[in-house]
Amino acid sequence: MKIDGKSYRSIWEKDGRIWIIDQTLLPHEVQIKELADLTSVITAICDMQVRGAPLIGATAAYGLAIALKENPSDANLEKAFKALLSTRPTAVNLRWALERMHSHLIGQLVSNRASVAMSEAASIADEDVAINEAIGNHGLEVIRSIASGKKNNSPVNILTHCNAGWIATVDWGTALAPIYKAHEAGLDVHVWVDETRPRNQGAALTAWELGAHGIPHHVIVDNAGGHLMQRGLVDLCIVGTDRTTANGDVCNKIGTYLKALAAKDNQIPFYVALPTPTIDWTLEDGLQIPIEQRAEDEVTHIWGQANDGSRQKVRLTPTSSHARNDAFDVTPAHLISGLITEFGIIDASYSGLEGIREALSKY
Repeated sequence: MKIDGKSYRSIWEKDGRIWIIDQTLLPHEVQIKELADLTSVITAICDMQVRGAPLIGATAAYGLAIALKENPSDANLEKAFKALLSTRPTAVNLRWALERMHSHLIGQLVSNRASVAMSEAASIADEDVAINEAIGNHGLEVIRSIASGKKNNSPVNILTHCNAGWIATVDWGTALAPIYKAHEAGLDVHVWVDETRPRNQGAALTAWELGAHGIPHHVIVDNAGGHLMQRGLVDLCIVGTDRTTANGDVCNKIGTYLKALAAKDNQIPFYVALPTPTIDWTLEDGLQIPIEQRAEDEVTHIWGQANDGSRQKVRLTPTSSHARNDAFDVTPAHLISGLITEFGIIDASYSGLEGIREALSKY
């Protein structure tokens, strides 16, 4: 995708060095940051300089390659693997990417390990781009179908939650990929962007992405979604996912469950864009997913841009008040209209996902 007309991925390699866009500074500042060592990779993941399940996985893969460039020994491979695995507990792509890297590297000659690791990390990144573009193509057909039934050529109003755009992946995005494809195809789309407290990834990141691509949108407070649905102002909901279980339950940014309930009550399609590396085949129920508990100050404080252009952090709550900060919630499969995967749109169910498992087994 593009920033000021220049094409970017959210993470990339150039001359053996790894670079990212620091997402904690968006939308007010675009800063390119090098991931120079394992510590900087761990910091980037933990502090959410990179975020979004697919991007976390790709970053972790590059992180392992960076660690092996410094020291390719078996001992350092295991040490780096464990350190990266502990950075974020909920997004399954992290574990998937690291396990893929580990199994590919464990039998390699130590002298070849660093170059092989960098090559495999690049393959993971390239595959993510292809997966997300395919998701966009399949999701486009959902939007196209809704558009064909609209009267007076009015726009298709799509509600999304958090940021599942190109900067949550290596490129294209998951939930936003169908929207980008629809825009490219000349369909009239408009997006309701949930602010997504407490870190405001919708207000800061999704709005920034959509604005850069000229896609009409409005930022709304998180609690406005149900109201807009009641008033007939939402045609479709598309969200992403950080982990999906074998029965089709979806774990996504906190607040997703409430949007799914409102959509069900108002007979509005609710789709989840799902790259297959986000499926956790080891779990059969979404309530088994570990939910990350993040720092209180993400709730009690907020970052913003002051009138002088500086970034400032201000407190929202009384100093005596504590806060709980669950980063994700679980949307049960029965509330989901379909899972948009790189293989097509499937049911959120054991049988639907089993078809995906069979397709993956042929690769």
